Amino acid sequence: MIQYGIQLPVQSQTTIYAEAWEAAAGPGDLVEIARTAERAGFAYVACCDHVAIPRRLATAMSTVWYDPVATLAFLAAATERVRLLSHVAVVGLRHPLLTAKQYATLDHLSEGRLILGVGAGHVREEFEALGVDFRRRGALLDESVDALREALGPDEFPEHHGTFYDFQDLGQRPRPAQTRVPLWVGGSSPAAVRRAALKGDGWLPQGDPREQLAARIEDIRKIRAEAAVQGPFTVGAVTEPLYVGTPDWDVGRRTITGAPDALAESLRAYRAMGVHQIQVRFRSRSRAELTDQMAAFGAEVAPLL
Repeated sequence: MIQYGIQLPVQSQTTIYAEAWEAAAGPGDLVEIARTAERAGFAYVACCDHVAIPRRLATAMSTVWYDPVATLAFLAAATERVRLLSHVAVVGLRHPLLTAKQYATLDHLSEGRLILGVGAGHVREEFEALGVDFRRRGALLDESVDALREALGPDEFPEHHGTFYDFQDLGQRPRPAQTRVPLWVGGSSPAAVRRAALKGDGWLPQGDPREQLAARIEDIRKIRAEAAVQGPFTVGAVTEPLYVGTPDWDVGRRTITGAPDALAESLRAYRAMGVHQIQVRFRSRSRAELTDQMAAFGAEVAPLL
């Protein structure tokens, strides 16, 4: 059965997907949404990462971007089972030992619920303000993944010697609760797809239309086969917006609506492509409508997937 998760609203409010009600929402809304996700069988709740938004992008992206570690830790204390995904952490902005300290602590405190999603980032000014070379963000991410494998592994004194980062004999505890923290790589460029195939435990596409997804999944399979990469690998997809039932308001032309069996039939196409987990989102006019949609999806659509 395909798994399903959700990118949390409220914590990022870019105009591409934020609903009007989110502007006045806050911590209590996030807690209720996370608890609803847990009750409705969602595999994870996800939180994304930006440190600072330049003025030129603020109108479109907004400047509302909650810190993912703080937000996921807050929600870990309010839930018991749902997993906690960074979608995605721009790990090149920070030294891997700092990233490891934050996310190892989160995994420890949540008793092993972390999924670390990572990506290269795209906002030049953000890198410049933090003293990081934007042009080398791909190379920084490649090495960060390797360094994080060591820093989040079982060794209290991880060791890594690379081009950008070099450390040894520096102990970090607490260690993650998981023996191996799942590391999913985000992005849909050829470089990102290759990075996910070779270095990741999973792939988080960035809004690929479903008609393009099958070809990218086949690319991942070929890359892994040619490199003889072994082990489980989780293929993800971000679905079109959903609305369970027949809406009496304009939910947008791309939104999939209808009875549970119709939604399930549409979403099963992802499984046929080789997708293991789908990230869903719902059109809504209030937190109550969103949580009602999530509950309906878990009860009526998910069993048909």
